[in-house]
Amino acid sequence: MNQDINRERSEPVLTSGLPNDHSTPSVNCRIAPINEPTNQNNNNNNDINEFRTKSKKTFKNALPQILAVSAKNCLLLTYGMTLGLPTIAIPALYSNSASNITSARHDDLLQLNKEQISWFSSINLICVPLGCMISGTITQPFGRKPSMIALTLPFILAWLLFHYASTVTQLYLALALCGLCGGLLEAPVLTYVAEITEPHIRGVLSALSSTTVILGSISQFILGNFFHWRKIVLFNTIVPIVAFISLLFIPESPHWLITKGRIAEAEKSLCWLRGWVQPDAVQYELSMISKSIALNEEKVRMKKNKKFYSFYKRRTFLLPYFIITASFFFGSFGGTSTLQVYAVQIFEALGSPINGYTSTLVLGILQLMGGILGLLLIHWTGKRPLAIVSTLGSSLCFFVVSAYVFIKQYNEEIILNVTWIPLVFLNTAAFMTHISIRLLPWMLIGEVYPPNIRGQASGASGSSSYIFSFIANKSYFMVLDCINLSGTFLLYAIVSLIGCLTLYILMPETEGVPLEDIQNHFADKTKTFVMKIERSDKIKQKKIWSATNPALELDHTETHI
Repeated sequence: MNQDINRERSEPVLTSGLPNDHSTPSVNCRIAPINEPTNQNNNNNNDINEFRTKSKKTFKNALPQILAVSAKNCLLLTYGMTLGLPTIAIPALYSNSASNITSARHDDLLQLNKEQISWFSSINLICVPLGCMISGTITQPFGRKPSMIALTLPFILAWLLFHYASTVTQLYLALALCGLCGGLLEAPVLTYVAEITEPHIRGVLSALSSTTVILGSISQFILGNFFHWRKIVLFNTIVPIVAFISLLFIPESPHWLITKGRIAEAEKSLCWLRGWVQPDAVQYELSMISKSIALNEEKVRMKKNKKFYSFYKRRTFLLPYFIITASFFFGSFGGTSTLQVYAVQIFEALGSPINGYTSTLVLGILQLMGGILGLLLIHWTGKRPLAIVSTLGSSLCFFVVSAYVFIKQYNEEIILNVTWIPLVFLNTAAFMTHISIRLLPWMLIGEVYPPNIRGQASGASGSSSYIFSFIANKSYFMVLDCINLSGTFLLYAIVSLIGCLTLYILMPETEGVPLEDIQNHFADKTKTFVMKIERSDKIKQKKIWSATNPALELDHTETHI
């Protein structure tokens, strides 16, 4: 009896809804005691406090990461300018250009024929993949920061070559240099962002890279309305100089420093990147990074007898590579790559109510706006929903334009009062694609690959973007001759729709997820079609909570009321 009384005192009994017949056996739901001060509970509480302190999200913590990313974005701004330059230079350099080119924009030193112009508009795209393929191998031994600093110098040289070019060879050399350097940037720039940023802001800061490239291109479209292209390239030299100075003041990637055994420097770098904090505040993250790299290096040592390419035959490379390459494919062959290059001709062929050059400027502005909107939304929606909306939206837009062109071919009178349709829907398609699909693979590159192949895999993945864009642009007229303009837009719509379905099936949500958990997800065969990645820190937190707050236990004894 005394034992029963003690049980009732120490273990509260839920008495609501008990029957009036006290002799009736029943099942009580009682809560196990949680107030006993055991050492285990104290340790668990300390773990909870540690988990909470390591996940602070304040502007002070984010500011140095924003500054570091902004410094490297100066390089990407320069690269974007090299992509936009041919658009404003070709009208002045093409000897058979339209008569509406003013004498102020006409280039008196150099004139190019049609064949030379075709190379001038694409030679940089050919050189970029070469730079991408060797990017990781060349830059990995020197580090992310020194590699980025060194690459500012060829850009300065290229702008000066453009300004003083008096032969076609000099123009080609400047373009090739820009393309090669753009490719070499891929590995250090993309991996640097992934390695210095915290998961909750990584997506936003990664998206800034592609947005900055777009901004660089649009800056050339805007300046081209006011200045001769040779003056513009002189203005452009300011940006890599600013990049050179800015990069001197940011720290090296702590991940790269740890791989080289420079732990003290890695700690100092992490303190700077997390808000100029004291070393104690970064010990947990430093230990987690060190552990992840050590485990990876141990796996490398265990498989040292295998060929170097064995790591590229594993799921941790193949599945992410397929997702990224597929995203590049859908982005390039989904219409926006050729739309940007041939925008003037397309808008004029469709009878746009405003001239082709103005329509192209609007197109560029909407691309930038789409990139900025994606940048603002990604933290709240994640990458996956944006990718689905982006591909589905662009597919619908191209379907509408395809139908418009088809009707225009057979009964032009029907569409006399709706000539605004191609202008609106093509610009909307450009806007939708830049919300995600054109930017998505660049964000994924820096976070989905294992550390030991991240540099090389990033370069290889990035190269596919330019190869696809080159093929799409070169084959545009051939496709146009085969299936006409209506069929071409229908093809773009179908490709975008297939892209939507593919990403819906295969692409997991990586936004806000630690790099180690992303790699573990791709390594698990059972999670190929699982879209939600389990975070190890949340699993740990759940286990700690379960230890300190056990579930309700069932008491199968009779009541003692």
